[in-house]
This record gives sequence, C-alpha cells and structure tokens, in this order.
Amino acid sequence: MPDEANRSTRHDSPRTIELVTERAVSYASYLRIDELLALQLPRSDGPEHDEHLFIVIHQVYELWFKQVLHELAAVQRVLESGDTDAALHLLNRVLKILKTLVAQVDVLETMTPLQFLSFRDRLDSASGFQSAGFREIEAMLGSRDPAAAAAQPEGSAARRAIEAAQAAPSVWVSFLAYLAGRGHPIPSPATVTVPSDAVQETLVAVYRGDPDAALVAERLVDLDEGIQEWRYRHVKMVERTIGTRGGTGGSSGVEYLRSTLFRPVFPDLWEIRSRL
Repeated sequence: MPDEANRSTRHDSPRTIELVTERAVSYASYLRIDELLALQLPRSDGPEHDEHLFIVIHQVYELWFKQVLHELAAVQRVLESGDTDAALHLLNRVLKILKTLVAQVDVLETMTPLQFLSFRDRLDSASGFQSAGFREIEAMLGSRDPAAAAAQPEGSAARRAIEAAQAAPSVWVSFLAYLAGRGHPIPSPATVTVPSDAVQETLVAVYRGDPDAALVAERLVDLDEGIQEWRYRHVKMVERTIGTRGGTGGSSGVEYLRSTLFRPVFPDLWEIRSRL
C-alpha cells in the first residue's frame, strides 16, 4: 500500500516533528518560567542573602495587584449589569487575594532590621509609594489623590493608567448604579470620598428590604476592611523594620503610612452601622 507508506513517511519526517515540537505548549513555555525566574536581580554586593526575598515578595505583590485590578474591572461590569451572584463571587475572590497579601507580610517579617539595612541603600530612590499597581487599585476604589499619578514619570504608561482610573467611575459608583437598577433612589452625582445623607438613607432601606443587595453591600464592607487590614500590617512591618526613619525615595516612611490608616474606602457603608 504505497500511499499509506508515503503518508506515514511524511508524517514522521524530521521537519514535521520539529514543527510539532515548536508548537507544543509546556508548563514552562505557557507560564514563561525562564523569563519570570530571570527577573530577580539583587543590587547589593555578594549579594546580601535577604535582598532576594525582598525582591520576590514585592514582585509577587505586583502580580497580585494586577490580578486585583482584573477582578475589580469585572466586579464593575457585573454590578452595572445587575448580576448579584457574579458580583458576590468576584468580590469573594478579591477578599481571598487580600488575605494572601496580608499573609505575605509574615514572610517579609522574618527579615530582621539589620538584614534589611544590609542592602537598603541599594534601593536608592525606589519606594513602595511608587507602586503604580496599588495606586491604580486605590483609584478604582475611589481615591482621587493627584500625588499618586505624579509619583510616576511624566508621560509613562503607569501615570496614564492611574490618571485613567481616577477619571473613570469607581467601584462605588458602579455599586450605586447596581442599586439604581434595582429601583432604589440614588442621588446624582455621588462620590466615594464625601458621605451622603441621601445615599445613607437608601442604604438603610436596602439593608432592611433588599437582602440580595445587602449581601453585596456587606462584601464591599469586607473589601474595605481588607484594604485597611493590609495597610495596618504594612505599617507595622515597616515600623518594626526601620522604626521612625524616613522612607526611601524621600518619603516620610511610617509617618506617611500611618496617615493612610482608618480611612474607609466606602464611608457611607460605615456611617449607617448605628442606624440599622
């Protein structure tokens, strides 16, 4: 059967095998493992042992920040479409990520102050305040601090991303649109930074008469609390590592971080607690 023999020969030819191999996706190629593991480049002499941990922890933070942005964008879409179940599911995922971020502080705190100081000067002007990922998260949640974008190089993609997030409707605005879609009276415009008596009256009615929407509101409270927990653990970690020293990049260090504590992301949801 010459035709079958020819087909078999063609199928098993070295060039065909090579092409198939090139197209095959492996664990390493799919996840770009080689590139990923080449990104840890300590700058200290030696290098200092703990600088590698410091780099890995912060790179992982940035990956999680990217995922939180991805999830919050989806949260806004499903809220605006009125999908309660999807909103609850996605918000729960964000909460799990925040718990993971807090747990990573435990790992970072295994590094003593002297171990951090052994390479701290290599950070030069680098500062956590420059994390565009976290600043974009803050913007999506409602923060409109001009300093957040200004910390990024002028004309950079990071600055544009933060500015775009600050100009776009926040998660809170999407939640208010969700409530309006369910027939609740929502004043316009409403902002996340200024508590509104009218919004609070609506929220009290939601808690008393719309159980599904109240569940979504409670997940937002969980999200708010999760952000505050992350800020607190971050402050205490920095305090136990560098004390009251100024931060890298000219920041005030712990003093600045303390100023961010106990600022609710969704103040209206906290204001109504005594009225329920």
